[in-house]
Amino acid sequence: MKMKLGWLVVTVMVLNLSSPCSAWFGFGNKQKTSKNSILPAQPSIINRAAHGSSIIIPLYGNVYPVGFYNVTLSIGQPPRSYFLDVDTGSDLTWLQCDAPCSHCSETPHPLYKPSNDFVPCKDPLCASLQPSDDYECESPDQCDYQIDYADQYSTLGALVNDVYLLNFTNDVQLKVRMALGCGYDQTFSPSYHPLDGILGIGRGKTSLVSQLNGQGLVQNVVGHCLSSQGGGYVFFGNVYGSFRVSWTPMSSTDSKHYSAGPAELAFGGKKSRSGSLTVLFDTGSSYTYFNSKAYKALISWLKKELHKVPISVAADDQTLPICWRGKKPFQSIREVKRYFKPLALTFSNAGKVKTLFEIPLEGYLILSNMGNVCLGILNGSEVGLGDLNIIGDISMQDKVMVFDNEKHLIGWAPADCTRLPRSRGFGILSY
Repeated sequence: MKMKLGWLVVTVMVLNLSSPCSAWFGFGNKQKTSKNSILPAQPSIINRAAHGSSIIIPLYGNVYPVGFYNVTLSIGQPPRSYFLDVDTGSDLTWLQCDAPCSHCSETPHPLYKPSNDFVPCKDPLCASLQPSDDYECESPDQCDYQIDYADQYSTLGALVNDVYLLNFTNDVQLKVRMALGCGYDQTFSPSYHPLDGILGIGRGKTSLVSQLNGQGLVQNVVGHCLSSQGGGYVFFGNVYGSFRVSWTPMSSTDSKHYSAGPAELAFGGKKSRSGSLTVLFDTGSSYTYFNSKAYKALISWLKKELHKVPISVAADDQTLPICWRGKKPFQSIREVKRYFKPLALTFSNAGKVKTLFEIPLEGYLILSNMGNVCLGILNGSEVGLGDLNIIGDISMQDKVMVFDNEKHLIGWAPADCTRLPRSRGFGILSY
């Protein structure tokens, strides 16, 4: 779901899909190509790519003040560069599309010009984007979709196949034909940031990692490493072998998101007594959200901890709902380490050995432009999330996060996210 606070992106992706009308696509001069074909199609090259291969893509951006992390992808024939917001909370990768575009925001690059290779309405990829199994087709040759986000942002479009230019870690470059959304009618929230589109890497069939795995090119594993200094990387396939990863099972009740639980929240090493939490890990959210009970417990604990320290609430700082100022502007989060203590989530793992997800000060505090420290954990119940708990970018910084869709596990380990994993060729996408 896509949500925003102020002008910063806070994504928590909810797909609320309905059957939109077909709009602009004509069908008279369609040139059908082999769907999901790989170019070049030499089996030896494909086998080389698939054998232990992976893709690593550099990230740009930060939690604050940019508010999001994005990658550069090369798509189309000839390939053109696009900046996409990375979102583990959604499946569909889509670009603002010149088809023509009814409502498009400013973009860093010219609008994407779609191929003529349309995904049919009854294709399994199209079916995965519809609200029910018995959806109707206005045209059997075209897959229409609509995605409505939690902050009133929405995109209407059609699914097409086009070529992604990919470099793999074993020095193989392939042109891979995969489906993406051509978004030709968007409704924007006031805080929307100008990007070319969204990179959806959730658990669904249209997710980029699912499509790559379906063609035998990578394992069905995706992950990321977000640096608190800015930047980092996202990866497809197994590149985390050198890390000592802590694992917890994915939730068996949520097949769409990278969700885990139950977990117990601890403040400064002490149990919070806020109940068991099911959490969703979502790069589309800049900040972390707790349900009302856990959030109130956190605020109560912070008030108690900060009662006699030389900082006070900075009511004039509107960066986030709660900010604190010192006697003089802070220069870094390190200056308040004696006042704030770490948080942690402890996953029970069905009664087996417990797994700890640590949230240091940098995982829940930001330094505002006014030199104050602000709480980057928000009350999800106040923004319509109900009992849902979202672990956003801020709390995943300086960790390699691994979402293993084959073993249904979520893992993490401390990491220097400014350095790409040691892998021959590094496998970054061409751009």
